[in-house]
Amino acid sequence: MSFKVQKLNYYYTITQDKPGEAHKILSVLADVGVNQFAFNISHIGPERSQITLFPEDDAKLISVAERAGLSLDGPYHAILVQGSDKLGALVEVHERLNNANVNVASSTAIADGQGSYGYIIYVRPDEYEEASEALSL
Repeated sequence: MSFKVQKLNYYYTITQDKPGEAHKILSVLADVGVNQFAFNISHIGPERSQITLFPEDDAKLISVAERAGLSLDGPYHAILVQGSDKLGALVEVHERLNNANVNVASSTAIADGQGSYGYIIYVRPDEYEEASEALSL
């Protein structure tokens, strides 16, 4: 296996779609040491955005969010794959999922420019365990 795989929980919150909203949330989390594996912002309407957080420590995120009055929805589940960036790096990942008849609902991959990549995979909740097993978790 040429990649590392781990299960992640993620949470999201809905914010106003205006400058500074992500900064406020990230600042609160960073100030108290809530580390993130990943972070995403998606516009979900003309005046709203969804901020998705992938914490290293779920309990810490939840505690901080409650104290800050931040409403979180979750946990939901995703899979993080990390490996060496090379041509076709994600072929084996998708081959295993295909062989297990698991459909990828959504995903995001990025290379770091230094020879590594990260890949977040979302599957339907009823296929999460099959996906995890297929990727040898």
